[in-house]
Amino acid sequence: MTDFIEILNNAISGKNLSPKSKVLVEALLAAEKDSHKHKTQYQFEQLIGDWQLHFITGTKNSQKKLGNFLGSGFYLPSIFQVIISYSSSENLEQNNRGRIANILKFGLVKFIIDGPSKFVLKKNIMAFDFTYLKMFILGTKTYEMNIRNGKNSEAKFYETNTNHQAFFSYFYVSENAIAARGRGGGLALWKKLDK
Repeated sequence: MTDFIEILNNAISGKNLSPKSKVLVEALLAAEKDSHKHKTQYQFEQLIGDWQLHFITGTKNSQKKLGNFLGSGFYLPSIFQVIISYSSSENLEQNNRGRIANILKFGLVKFIIDGPSKFVLKKNIMAFDFTYLKMFILGTKTYEMNIRNGKNSEAKFYETNTNHQAFFSYFYVSENAIAARGRGGGLALWKKLDK
């Protein structure tokens, strides 16, 4: 087993094995380098499911602005959950197209933003656009609306070049964890949520 895999698994284990931020960032960078070296290709189906954000470094700009606050990255506190969810219907999955939802849970409040997604196979890139917002309090939907030009933006999404879209470039995908670099340059590690 490669060292970085053990470090990534320890980071998401939920036990007291979590490596220090600097060690985890080094493991993420090693995983990214290994993926590029071996030209690893992932499949869209491997990403389908719910993944809880566990660790982030922030973008290069946010690191400059916030300085020592972000440090080399940080584990998300357990008082709130940030979940990314990929789904697809059969007709969309054949074209590596689907839906993305970003879910923020904080106490009794839950926000969901969602929209279309597409997976660029050769580059392991998942491009996406958030076009709809929902808010729940105590499990009851209290607010919903189209955002970022909603349906018009969604209609053009699949024809738009990935260079003009938000995306994650995945460099590590396993049954239990996924890791990616965002368009802004930040690194992120998610752990798989059980249904």
